[in-house]
Amino acid sequence: MTLILAALALWAAGFALNVALANGPARDTRAAQIAVPLIFGATLLAMWELIVRGAEVPTVILPPPSDIAERFAGNTGLLWRDFTQTILKGALSGYVIGNVAAFLTALLVDRSDYLRRGLLPLGNFMAALPIVGTAPILVMWFGFGWQSKAAVVVLMVYFPMLVNTVAGLSETTAMQRDLMKTYAATWGQTLWTLRLPAALPFIFNGLKITSTLALVGAIVAEFFGSPTLGLGFRISTSIGQLDLAMVWSAIVVAALAGTGFYGLITLIEKRMTFWHASTRGR
Repeated sequence: MTLILAALALWAAGFALNVALANGPARDTRAAQIAVPLIFGATLLAMWELIVRGAEVPTVILPPPSDIAERFAGNTGLLWRDFTQTILKGALSGYVIGNVAAFLTALLVDRSDYLRRGLLPLGNFMAALPIVGTAPILVMWFGFGWQSKAAVVVLMVYFPMLVNTVAGLSETTAMQRDLMKTYAATWGQTLWTLRLPAALPFIFNGLKITSTLALVGAIVAEFFGSPTLGLGFRISTSIGQLDLAMVWSAIVVAALAGTGFYGLITLIEKRMTFWHASTRGR
C-alpha cells in the first residue's frame, strides 16, 4: 500500500510540474516542449514500477520496468539480430518496394481515367483484408525468410501510399494548370515544377502512415513462420515461455524503431516542404 500511495503522490507531483511548464512563461521554448513529454513518460514508468511492486503483480502478467530494462540490457545482441531481421530486411525492403511501386502507379493513374476508375476502388477492398488472413498465404508463397515479410509489407503499404499520392497530384487548381499550358509546358514539366511540389505534403503523409503499417506487417507476418530470429518470432516464442520481460523488450525495440523512423520522415518532410503552409505553421 505504501508504494501505491507513493505512486499516486508521484503522479500528483509530475502533473503539477507539467501544468506549470505547459502554462508558464517558457511554455513556447524548445526546452519546455521537450521536458513536458519526458516528465510525463518518466512519471508513468515510475508509477508502473511502484504499483506493480506494491500490488505484488506476478511477472507473468506484468513485469516492472526494472525487470524489462534488465532483460533488455542482457540481450542486446539477440535483440539487435531480431531488429536486423525484422526491420532492416523485412520491413524496410517491403516499405521501399511498396511505396516506390505505389508512386509509379499513381503517375499512371494520373494519366489514365480507366485506371483511376478501376484501380482506386480496389484499394478500399484490399485495405479491408485482414492481415492475419493474408500473411500466412504470403508466407507459404515466399517461404519463411525475410522475403515473405517484405511481401506482406508491400501489400499493406501499397494502397495507402497510392491513394495519398493520387490525391496529392490532384491538389493543384485549374488556374495553375492553365497557366502551365500558356507556357507550353509538357506533362512532365508540369509534373516536376507544379504538381509534384503541391503533392509533397500528401506523399509524406502517406510515407508516415505506411511507416507504422510496415512495422506492424513485418512483425505479424513472423507469427506465421520465421527463421529463429525476428521481433515477431521473439514475441511469440517468449509468450509461450511466459517470459514477459523479453516480450516487452522486443516491444520496446519495435517502438523505438517505429518512433525513430517516423521522426526521420517528419524531419525530411520539414526540409522539403518548408514553403508549405502546413510546415510554416509548426
